[in-house]
Amino acid sequence: MRVSVSWLREYVDLPADLPTGDLEQALVDLGIEVESVVDLRETVTGALVVGEVLQIEELTGFKKPIRFCRVDVGDANGTGEPQEIVCGARNFVPGDRVVVILPGGVLPGGFAIGARKTYGRNSNGMICSAKELGLGDDHDGIIVLPGDTPAKPGDDARPVVGLDDVVVEMEITPDRGYAMSVRGLARELSHALGVPFRDPGLAPAPGGTDSPAYPVEVRDTVGCDRFAARLVRGVDPTAPTPGWMQRRLTVAGIRSISLPVDITNYVMLELGQPMHAFDADRIAGPLVVRRAETGEKLTTLDGVTRALAPEDMVICDDTGPISLAAVMGGETSEVVAGTTNVLFEAAHWDPVMVGRTARRHKLFSEAAKRWERGVDPALPLVAVARAVRLLTEHAGGAAGDEILDIDHVRPRTPVVLPADLPTRRVGVSYPPARVVALLEQVGCTVARGADRLAEDPGEVGVAAGTGGALSVTPPTWRPDLTDPADLVEEVVRLDGYDRVPSVLPTAPPGRGLTWQQRRRRAVARSLAERGYVEVLAHPFVGPGLADQLGLPADDPRRRAVRLANPLSEEEPLLRTTLLGPLLGIVKRNLGRGQRDLALYEIGAVFHPRPGAGRPPAMGVDRRPTDEEFAAADAVVPDQPRHVAVVLTGDVEPAGWWGAGRPASWADAVEAGRDVLAAADVPADRIEVRAAEYAPWHPGRCAELLVDGTVVGHAGELHPTVVAALELPRRTSAMELDLDALPAAPVASAPVVSGFPPALIDVALVVDSSVPAAQVQQALVEGAGGLLEGVRLFDVYASEQLGAGRRSLAYKLTFRAPDRTLTVEEAVAARDAAVARAAERFGATLRGA
Repeated sequence: MRVSVSWLREYVDLPADLPTGDLEQALVDLGIEVESVVDLRETVTGALVVGEVLQIEELTGFKKPIRFCRVDVGDANGTGEPQEIVCGARNFVPGDRVVVILPGGVLPGGFAIGARKTYGRNSNGMICSAKELGLGDDHDGIIVLPGDTPAKPGDDARPVVGLDDVVVEMEITPDRGYAMSVRGLARELSHALGVPFRDPGLAPAPGGTDSPAYPVEVRDTVGCDRFAARLVRGVDPTAPTPGWMQRRLTVAGIRSISLPVDITNYVMLELGQPMHAFDADRIAGPLVVRRAETGEKLTTLDGVTRALAPEDMVICDDTGPISLAAVMGGETSEVVAGTTNVLFEAAHWDPVMVGRTARRHKLFSEAAKRWERGVDPALPLVAVARAVRLLTEHAGGAAGDEILDIDHVRPRTPVVLPADLPTRRVGVSYPPARVVALLEQVGCTVARGADRLAEDPGEVGVAAGTGGALSVTPPTWRPDLTDPADLVEEVVRLDGYDRVPSVLPTAPPGRGLTWQQRRRRAVARSLAERGYVEVLAHPFVGPGLADQLGLPADDPRRRAVRLANPLSEEEPLLRTTLLGPLLGIVKRNLGRGQRDLALYEIGAVFHPRPGAGRPPAMGVDRRPTDEEFAAADAVVPDQPRHVAVVLTGDVEPAGWWGAGRPASWADAVEAGRDVLAAADVPADRIEVRAAEYAPWHPGRCAELLVDGTVVGHAGELHPTVVAALELPRRTSAMELDLDALPAAPVASAPVVSGFPPALIDVALVVDSSVPAAQVQQALVEGAGGLLEGVRLFDVYASEQLGAGRRSLAYKLTFRAPDRTLTVEEAVAARDAAVARAAERFGATLRGA
């Protein structure tokens, strides 16, 4: 939200000499995040003056149209002679008044203006556009001042174009929808600075008449509980938007379109009430406000034809939907250049419906942003009256006497507040009279209630004479005030957060990271040291991901938790595997030129609990009981921590040293081994064997087991998965359940032998279907206690070995802790190891 201080001053008496720093601090103290406070007077230095174009000479022979202008700038240049300026804009003629910056001036961004020769002519200064002055994004033409501008050539142009103002930009939190308007911000500043406030929302407005301004039927009074409208006939379609209104819209980041449309945007910014202007002559028959029907479509003002959902609210005429209610109007009824009869509409829509519609259609308009945060239902008639008054004042026409007001708004429900609750909750003394005064300051109606109101047996009742219970009816513009805790927050906010003491709890001694936390850090560090880059993906996925990953119909990973209010309707589910979002990150990086990728993520996956039901409703007035906590936990999905890696491209780059090495399924399997090693799982408890498990290639997939339990899978992704996700061939991945791993056993100190090792290599010929890891395990079992280590260093296949056969070469390290091994001992241990492999897999020594 960007707004000028001059606009705020119309409704709140800010001190004339208020420093920008004090203004910013006042807003911050109220809990409003201030992005910036810009004094526009300081953005342009030097002589910025009003000029009148006297002559224009068209220069030819250049790639683009160039004009040589003589501009009257009065005595601003020190000579009184016309200023010679070269300009490329085409939207002005002799006699127009423009904004000129003279040599020596500096525009926003540090752009210095000087006198120079260009296009064969001398140019002394610049005729400015709105973008060059930092007033907007329009760079197509320069600023042409209205004909009724009182400033004469040579006068300072800053007050004329609004550069004598201060602009405040704020980030409004979702619970403060009322602050997305000049009305709401002015009220807030009046609280902070203790100055008078004039509420434009209380301006007198005529009520509804028996005869409606236009026939309207509201069929869904839940989605739309109020609808107001009024017709203005005989409007001058050529009437321009006044300059002051254009400047305020530009500061707020809204483009000027036409006078009727600009008025609706202006009223929205001023009051916080979104509106819409219809061309009454382009509406066919009565209007109907209802939910959309399946199959209906609407072309909105942005030119996009949208398929409507049954939850969407629409405004229809005899031709069908003509407006996506509360979000964006339709093309068939919009105000056009020849519009003379304008129907203004101001309604009150259900915030939940608007929020879902905006997300479904990806239409986050300024109106939708305000509706989903909450709008004052008392504003429609005031907003319509304000819009009608502005239109008839600047474009003529006659406002119709008929006013439509369909009102189904329910009155606010009072909130019962123990008067001492703010004191007990915050630890600061707030006398009951102070509590009442602060709540009335924000517009609440406060009435005394009973002397004791503590529904929670743990709460101590308020004795008579200490304040008792207050019955608080929040104002219509504060839909966020629904509970006693909300009212306590208002009391604390208005009294000042700086009065609340900052007391940090004492950390209990003897506590550090849990063993699970230490394990996750060790795993992350291990992968990072091996060249993997950590990423953090959003845990949201779409319903089509399971098909892309090729998951079987009965795969439990297809059962996902659906969010009640997803950020995107395309991704309404919580992930059941890390691979979906992780592969999406790989695809995004590939699209940006990254070809060699090794990524990993450690995060939670979510598995629903069938038949869990709905969680219990828990308020904020007391701590939930243990039973309520247990009931809520029973509904929360299981959230085990997984680790996943994805590799594509080269893991070892090519260079002058030789060719690179592409990533393969073996690297993914090795990543799984590295994770288990970093998790302190002993090697003798780990098993790796072939498996078939989506989304991996059935012939290049391994499952990782600890104590006989499958904890993860690794290998090359299935070709159909790679094709569906548009990934390179041979892309490999690993995913492992960290929470399924047993706690690390107590590690014994290693015994270091001072005697030399005996190194023996063996090459065993086995069937190609025999996993190398199982052959290695057989060697370990057969070699006995003298074997210190074993490592696979070569895999070989040839016609001489026979079809379906391969050679696995292992390096065996033998060592005794108390003596130097003899050759006979080492050879005997090797023969025992080979014998075990031959017994289990039919292995034979290569060359024997």
